[in-house]
Amino acid sequence: MNWHNHRVVITAAGRDFGRTLAIHLADLGAEVFLSARRLDAARRVRDEIRDRGHQRVHAFACDLTDPASVRDFAAGVAELTDRVDVLVNNGSRYQDGPDLLSATDDDVVETIASGATGTVLATKNFLPLLLNSDKPDVVTMVSACGTPGHHRSQAHDAFYAAKSAQAGFTDILSRRLRPQGVRVISLYPPDFDNADPLSDAWATTPREAGDPLTAQSLVECVLFAVAQPRDCFIKAFHFEQA
Repeated sequence: MNWHNHRVVITAAGRDFGRTLAIHLADLGAEVFLSARRLDAARRVRDEIRDRGHQRVHAFACDLTDPASVRDFAAGVAELTDRVDVLVNNGSRYQDGPDLLSATDDDVVETIASGATGTVLATKNFLPLLLNSDKPDVVTMVSACGTPGHHRSQAHDAFYAAKSAQAGFTDILSRRLRPQGVRVISLYPPDFDNADPLSDAWATTPREAGDPLTAQSLVECVLFAVAQPRDCFIKAFHFEQA
């Protein structure tokens, strides 16, 4: 697949999997619009990508818990392009701890707001640009924690709540946007290894049947789903937990 004609928005791309995906898609030729909660974090990843010879990358600040910040992010992208082909909803604060009382009220609000409200707001505000594309896709990194009955994670209850909300949103969104040609693709990974894509570990991380899921495989799932013909709506990827 040729990514040179794709314009991709990635939330929470200042570190971890968002950064991994931004670097990989830029390497494939996509124009990338990446955000992080702090502008300096977004610019750091932008500069890493530009140092690899890819100049079509843009950095924005976006706090997914703040509606005005999400609107400003979408407006900033709209000043640079008239369409977005892929929106990757990657942002969601992780909260550790299986004890409900272990998190403050502010932790609970921010965890749910970043994952649930932030995903809805980002999709809503970027939808006009997606509808200008002839190949629009919304990719959301949910989590196995958003799967009914899942209980193996040590994540806090608020994180489970956020991921369950994401799952419900993307499920109905897939049905409602299909008539407009927008594919809604959700990934439900368990905990996974995310080697630095700029390190030697990226090429040497074990990927055998007994090994944990890797970021490499998640990237390949995204590439596979987006590369399918437009009649192919892959709604979700679910993974066996090792």
